Amino acid sequence: MKTQRQVVSHALQRRRALEALRSPRVDLNAPASCDADPMLVRAALHHGEPMDHPCPVCESPRLSLLRYTFGHQLGQFSGRIRSAEELEEMESRFGEFRVYEVEVCPDCFWNHILTHYLLGDGRRRRPPRHQETVEDIYG
Repeated sequence: MKTQRQVVSHALQRRRALEALRSPRVDLNAPASCDADPMLVRAALHHGEPMDHPCPVCESPRLSLLRYTFGHQLGQFSGRIRSAEELEEMESRFGEFRVYEVEVCPDCFWNHILTHYLLGDGRRRRPPRHQETVEDIYG
């Protein structure tokens, strides 16, 4: 992606979480690492892109990558999952939006954010007009 900037890697936190899972000591006050929300798991099953390596926890080959997009200029479409091809198309249509890449295993519920970064051409734009969706119709 041409306009990718402000890249933040979460590799150290991921490594620390994996080491804590493999540690013989059990910290009951620590947040669970294999606690993916059911909606996140469903999103991984239906919209995730397969990763080229197995799950670091259970060795499942079904590890998936999700790319969530957020930004004021996306309007009502903020918070949606996008493919790499869609992100490349969005780079020139929107001034600035943030992308979060998350790995999810539907078998053991492992999930962790890998990176986040900004995309867009940097020009300020108004959000697109609100389009009526099924949620607007049926609540």
